[in-house]
Amino acid sequence: MSKGMFGPIREFAAWLARPQVLHPAGFGEAGAWRRWSALLALHLAVLLGVLLPLMAFWQHALGLPQPEAFLKFPRGVLLVAVVIAAPIGEEIAFRGWLTGRPRSLWLLACGVLAAALLAAVSLHWHEAAASLGFVALVPVAALGWWWLRGLTEPPGWFVALFPAAFAASTLAFGLSHLTNYPVISLALLPMVLPQLWAGLVLGFVRMRIGLPASMLIHAIANAVAVGFALASS
Repeated sequence: MSKGMFGPIREFAAWLARPQVLHPAGFGEAGAWRRWSALLALHLAVLLGVLLPLMAFWQHALGLPQPEAFLKFPRGVLLVAVVIAAPIGEEIAFRGWLTGRPRSLWLLACGVLAAALLAAVSLHWHEAAASLGFVALVPVAALGWWWLRGLTEPPGWFVALFPAAFAASTLAFGLSHLTNYPVISLALLPMVLPQLWAGLVLGFVRMRIGLPASMLIHAIANAVAVGFALASS
């Protein structure tokens, strides 16, 4: 890695030590692609050099099951689902709102409420009321998003709570991947270290460069993971 590429990595380390709201500059900023390339290289180096070997050792030592995520799709649609759809959807859900724009926070709140209502329906808990609430929430979410479209600055409370919000986003992203396994147990917690690491890198990339930049790194990392899974199957 060239000397010039260590600057973005130092910037990333400094931001992790003190996470704060940033205004993404996008790929149009001078040096953005160099910054993005350095962070991609760092992400893949840790993933391939440390985390995947560690996971393989842990899985073999404890006789843990293989993740089922890659088995849920025919190989013909695997790349589309894991390398395209998942990075787009997960980046929007877990990191799209990290800039704190009011309409993004509004959609996040609506999304959490929608998930709770769907859970109530699946558990047959006040099923009719939950179903009506979910249907009513769709236009309410759209109207709120339109109403807040002119507000771009994050509210003060979000700025103050950003470190906790970033930590919660990273943990939720990592732990959500436990559902890739047929049975969830404490022994599987180390198996989501790659996703926790990804949450740290992708969070900074999203905040420093933008959502498309984090989606692109996410897609490349997923492509690597698919390649390893298919090669070992």
